[in-house]
Amino acid sequence: MSSIFTKIVNGEIPSYKIAEDEKHFSFLDVMPLAEGHTLVIPKKETDFIFDLEHEDFKNLWSFAQKVAKKLQKTYPEKRIAVAVVGLEVPHAHIHLVPISNIGDLNFQNERLKFSTEEYLEIRDKILG
Repeated sequence: MSSIFTKIVNGEIPSYKIAEDEKHFSFLDVMPLAEGHTLVIPKKETDFIFDLEHEDFKNLWSFAQKVAKKLQKTYPEKRIAVAVVGLEVPHAHIHLVPISNIGDLNFQNERLKFSTEEYLEIRDKILG
């Protein structure tokens, strides 16, 4: 059965896309810790990030770096934190989260809620 992220890549579930290439996809997290919280995934469904083939692993991080630079440009007053947790969805993914302090990256914090219009504004701000 496809993961929710595979369904997003396939367009079966809508998302707020930030970037895409042949093998990777990034989109705004719909349960964000902060404005701009973005997920970066390989299109190929692999549960555990360390099970990716060596080249796929390197390429995923290279793609994540490009996305992080977009976020850094959008949120210059923040640091872009990186987290790989691997518990929520059985599909390898990297969290990129604009933060001001370490407590902002606590996944037990209450998640933010945005309207569709707010998500579109955030996406457009990041895309410039």
